[in-house]
Amino acid sequence: MNEGALLNGRYQLLERLGSGGMAEVFRARDSVLDRIVAIKVLRKDYSSSPEFQEHFRTEARAAANLSHPNIVTVHDFGLADNLLFIVMENIPGKDLKQLIRQRGRFTVEAGIPLIIQACAGLGYAHRAGLVHCDVKPHNMLVSPDDRLKVTDFGIARALATMMPGERTDVVWGSPLYFSPEQAQGESPSPASDVYSIGVVMYELLSGTPPFTASTAEELARLHISANPIPIREYIPEIPTALEEIITKVLSKEPSARYRTADQLGRVLLKFGIQPDAPSLALTPELPADGIPTREITPPPRLEPAKPRYIPPEPTPPDDPGLGSVFGEIDWVSVGLSLLALVAVGGLIPFWTMVYFAWNP
Repeated sequence: MNEGALLNGRYQLLERLGSGGMAEVFRARDSVLDRIVAIKVLRKDYSSSPEFQEHFRTEARAAANLSHPNIVTVHDFGLADNLLFIVMENIPGKDLKQLIRQRGRFTVEAGIPLIIQACAGLGYAHRAGLVHCDVKPHNMLVSPDDRLKVTDFGIARALATMMPGERTDVVWGSPLYFSPEQAQGESPSPASDVYSIGVVMYELLSGTPPFTASTAEELARLHISANPIPIREYIPEIPTALEEIITKVLSKEPSARYRTADQLGRVLLKFGIQPDAPSLALTPELPADGIPTREITPPPRLEPAKPRYIPPEPTPPDDPGLGSVFGEIDWVSVGLSLLALVAVGGLIPFWTMVYFAWNP
């Protein structure tokens, strides 16, 4: 495909953004929705197989169902002019590999927030049952506001369905970021993506991948059996806890690593958090009982609450029963009244006698 061509009668190819052994990437305009998109067009070598076309559609459809702030959104996919293509949101900026080449290496404060965002996007995909299979800095796009988005979901899995003899160094993932199980030809798992994140993190902080070799076979051997140079030799000031995390992530056995990218992201939250960093949408962990726990995010700064006067609740009136009636009687007055009555009553016989004495 060339610049200026109209793909599928809808997408006007404006500019070639990149080209590789697998596909070409174009910036294009969607003439139906009038928006700028990015289109990856696979080469004819990979578009001509009907079996691969079916796997590609299945994986692209699964990738299109992922909706996360740290995943590049898939808008459309199809086959046009005997070429498979996938339409994605256009992310202004550069991929992480370009940034590493420009800066040499990132500080812990600048690099770890980017890795956490990658963990958030990949962890969301792991929860959806998808494994990326080709995690590398080339597939991590960073916008000018430091928002990282993972791209190329589904393509690597579709390519993994090809016969082993048809795979090339370019097609079957990237040997620099292979997990040991991928290097041995085994099926990848979420722990495989975690290993690849560890390789990216090692390179991001030190400026060099943990393993380098002149051939893919030698790289595979190093991933399977060799230990990387301790990252402290490149960064003497690295926190000990962070060094231990990187060592754990680069374990040869998948069971010795973190199970999902979300778990790794949660562990990394304590390192390099910046006040103005983008929000980190990590997927909540599901415990054994199936009840989701609250999402782990950096707690907000709470100001002490100001004391306020709370008026007492009004006391309800007493029950107007018999006890309350007797409680309200003035017994002193009652006693004086009875005494007066007795005194008056005692004078009646006296005055009767006086009356009959004067009137016999």
